[in-house]
Amino acid sequence: MTPALNVEGISVALGGREVLRDVGFSLAPGAFCGLIGANGSGKTTLLRTILGFTAPSAGRVTLGGAVGYVPQKLQLDPDMPIRARDFVELGLNGHRFGFPFPSRARRARVEELLSAVDAKTFADQRIGELSGGQQQRVLIAHALIREPKLLLLDEPLANLDLRAAAEIIALLKRVAAQGVAVLISAHDMNPLLRAMDRIVYLANGRAASGKTQDVVRTEVLSALYGYHIDVIRVHERILVVAGEHGAHGHEHVAAIP
Repeated sequence: MTPALNVEGISVALGGREVLRDVGFSLAPGAFCGLIGANGSGKTTLLRTILGFTAPSAGRVTLGGAVGYVPQKLQLDPDMPIRARDFVELGLNGHRFGFPFPSRARRARVEELLSAVDAKTFADQRIGELSGGQQQRVLIAHALIREPKLLLLDEPLANLDLRAAAEIIALLKRVAAQGVAVLISAHDMNPLLRAMDRIVYLANGRAASGKTQDVVRTEVLSALYGYHIDVIRVHERILVVAGEHGAHGHEHVAAIP
């Protein structure tokens, strides 16, 4: 089976600083993968490199088909006179100049995506007036409308409450079940652990990847960070805690499936 994404030995330097070093992993069609790391660990840089926005100093990225992308931030004016359904339709040819001619096929495709992301009830509202969770649904529909083989999402759960985050994760699981590989970045793995089947964990510009239970281990993360890391299971939860010598340590709290 042709991978939806193959990252081979990617290194990236920005402003004279090495942000990523020899990062490699592969995603099969239908994979649900969490890209996990603290703020500043290189998650956004890796996504931009996969998209071709940032050129690597070494390595290469191979894609198995089209890519959909949901950015971390999208500043939307509440008074922007564009409905949610119009924004989704722009995903078909928003890169072209002028206005597309309406067609039955286009309308049907938009309705299909709005239904798929449970957005039909607010499809005629202005996109800037929607809640954070509703906007995420519209952005995902926009990214999926051209039938990508890979969907990249940069911190889509940031600023969402627990219920909205859980609904977005469930939606992305349905997307993956349709054969689309999903790579979702987050600094907290907790909401994703019951959904993702793979993890790419970034620290110090390097990555450890594989099944979650094989990566989120004391010896693996200690080698990745270069100092001792404790992986502690408490009441069916996991704490990933920097040791006393970790000057830039951080903590993740995550439920174990």
